[in-house]
Amino acid sequence: MSDDGDWWFCLKHLKVEHGPGCAGKDRMGPYPSESAAAGALQLARERNEAWRRQDDDED
Repeated sequence: MSDDGDWWFCLKHLKVEHGPGCAGKDRMGPYPSESAAAGALQLARERNEAWRRQDDDED
């Protein structure tokens, strides 16, 4: 696969998709590359943890 175009991470199948694929409600993205899409769940975990820490600091 090439590294151009829109890359997605499918939450239904837990895999990277390029271009058209599963329904938008089942995907995260778009990402600029296959490797970025592959890291979608890790990025989401990191952002959620940062937001939790921020919320804890505000309390």
